[in-house]
Amino acid sequence: MISRRDFLQVGMAASAVLGASGFGNWARLSAQQSLTQDQLLEFDTFGNVSLIHVTDIHAQLKPIYFREPSVNLGVGPNKGEVPHVTGADFRKLYGIADGSPSHYALSSGDFSSLAQAYGKVGGMDRVATVINAIRAARPDALLLDGGDTWHGSYTCLKTEGQDMVNVMNALKPDAMTFHWEFTLGSERVSELVESLPFAALGQNIFDAEWDEPAELFPPYKFFERGGVKIAVIGQAFPYMPIANPGWMFPEYAFGIRDEHMQEMVDEVRAQGAELVVCLSHNGFDVDKRMASVVSGIDVILTGHTHDALPEPVLVGDTILIASGSNGKFVSRVDLDVRDGKMMGFRHKLIPIFADVIEPDAEISALIDEQRAPFQSELSEVIGQTDTLLYRRGNFNGTWDDLICDALLSEREADIAMSPGVRWGPSLIPGDDITREDIFNVTSMTYGKAYRSEMTGEFIKVILEDVADNIFNPDPYYQQGGDMVRIGGMGYQVDVNKPAGDRISNMTLLKTGAPIDASKSYVVAGWASVNEGTEGPQIWDVVESHIKKLGTVTVADHDNVKVVVE
Repeated sequence: MISRRDFLQVGMAASAVLGASGFGNWARLSAQQSLTQDQLLEFDTFGNVSLIHVTDIHAQLKPIYFREPSVNLGVGPNKGEVPHVTGADFRKLYGIADGSPSHYALSSGDFSSLAQAYGKVGGMDRVATVINAIRAARPDALLLDGGDTWHGSYTCLKTEGQDMVNVMNALKPDAMTFHWEFTLGSERVSELVESLPFAALGQNIFDAEWDEPAELFPPYKFFERGGVKIAVIGQAFPYMPIANPGWMFPEYAFGIRDEHMQEMVDEVRAQGAELVVCLSHNGFDVDKRMASVVSGIDVILTGHTHDALPEPVLVGDTILIASGSNGKFVSRVDLDVRDGKMMGFRHKLIPIFADVIEPDAEISALIDEQRAPFQSELSEVIGQTDTLLYRRGNFNGTWDDLICDALLSEREADIAMSPGVRWGPSLIPGDDITREDIFNVTSMTYGKAYRSEMTGEFIKVILEDVADNIFNPDPYYQQGGDMVRIGGMGYQVDVNKPAGDRISNMTLLKTGAPIDASKSYVVAGWASVNEGTEGPQIWDVVESHIKKLGTVTVADHDNVKVVVE
């Protein structure tokens, strides 16, 4: 029932034309000739129900570059399991030819040259074209948005999410769930949710005072599609007050709430649900664990960890679908549901190659309308880069290194810390760096760049705490993003050691001296979850730094030694 053919055949067809490196203008032309919109959309309609899944768009309305991680470590039972397989190992696992479109879309290797060949990805007007094509084949397909939609760009920050709401409303989703949306503040979230023409779901969003389900976010909604009664249950990001500032949404409590999820599954089944879909923002490993604990879920559309997998993962009778991020992919899942049971399915992860997929004219115009009041600010060139700038991965990416360098320089600090967030497009060597590009990797509602003194002991506590959020072998204790990014300091992390013992060999880079537990160091950082944090906005700090440099060159940093055995 599961075929990698649909997605990977495009890569195989092009691999004979393109090698793995040495791309130039001829290769870009060749790449585009090797890809067609019809190939990308090709799908043998199956069964009687279709699901369309997008997630973690992070307010990227226009096409971008986005490099997948080269390091994505799994621990405990998930060690060596997808999505914790990257690079050549990932390509081997799925039979992806080097230099193919699938290589570029799904893997990090040779990214800059492949990007020059295949161009940018995403763009919500291209996503609209794909959605419309699926609806043409299956008019009653369900479109489900996994959240992290109203966050991550200049225009989204300036409009408090309104630009994304306007565009997504035009795509006519059937339901969504939430994470970063709550950092707009609970008052603004309520205002936007109350205006939505579709369901805002979250079985795990509770009233904090009364510890009962929040009325604004129903746990599920029923849909009748293809003669099938479908229940979609929402699962918002469970660790909101830990990973993000709880003071911004004090009315709400979250959590995984397996027992309540099981109650909801049982409740919708009792009401005649023949197909149960969980629209989740848990993260992939957490959803794998939930699928093993909660019975009766047919499909989990997973989000939060930005994983893009060309095949579903099965946990018992539950299918997990991972649809990437930043508008780079759309997942289509066709299901055959008969007599209250899922009899089979087909799936395709559709890459949104922006130069291949024709933009939808109506959505293009709507996007331009949202951006028009800010165009001069968005397009202002701040500098250039001769380095591939990317973020995604367990440890520092070059965007993070540049941000840390800016903090060290502009805030006159010994050590810099940048949060291990996963969002943020890439730039390839030779690109201009615009103000929009800076906001794409920094924009948030609590972006002030603090400067404070911390003891060596406290710095170690911070690193140990974040490391446990990532490398705890129990996925339910993995409560953060990726590892906090560090500038001005080196350290070693042993991912398999117990909590509190993973971090060692902390060194101040400018002197080469070991970090002294009792000594105080000037630390600059941003995205503190503490209320009342003071300092300039991080985007202003980074812009000032880039203006002084003119052309950005980010050296390969080897300040973090990772021990995995």
